[in-house]
Amino acid sequence: MTRLLPPSEDALSDEQRRVFEMIASGPRGKVRGPLAIWLHRPELAQAAQALGAYCRYGSLLESRLSELAILTMATLWKSEFEWWAHKPIALKAGLSPDIVDALQHGAQPEFGDAEERIVHGVVVELTEQRQLSDTTYKEAQEILGADRLVDLIGVCGYYTLISMTINAFEVPLPDGEAAELTSTRK
Repeated sequence: MTRLLPPSEDALSDEQRRVFEMIASGPRGKVRGPLAIWLHRPELAQAAQALGAYCRYGSLLESRLSELAILTMATLWKSEFEWWAHKPIALKAGLSPDIVDALQHGAQPEFGDAEERIVHGVVVELTEQRQLSDTTYKEAQEILGADRLVDLIGVCGYYTLISMTINAFEVPLPDGEAAELTSTRK
């Protein structure tokens, strides 16, 4: 059951309306999920959507790697809405269906690509251990380079905020959509 509904579109304040229209007219095309919840605090919605726009559309990480990081975050947080929103984007970006399936079922994916392996490794280690070992950090620096590693950590931070919002307020899936993580997670 949803704990907090988004503000009603027909009852938005002027500031909420301005932020709503800014988000809806951008590359996302609509306001839903955590962005809709953040409209309760339009200043937060505006700041968070700007960070999210950078993480999704301005990062140096290739879309396939960014989406791998996002899906990994979704599985670690058991964030159904985020999984639902990004699974088709990840597949379209070229992430292997086998990797997506392994993530969905809580299994360790098999990576043939060093960049995918280190992205997944960084996200898991940073989320579970709250830090990176010297070995993982050095390998990430060598494989991704400093700039893409900084962007990866930014993606992790932003999607932690997204996942926390989804889970804290129990943001539901759209009508007719079924949970894929909690129902299949080992």
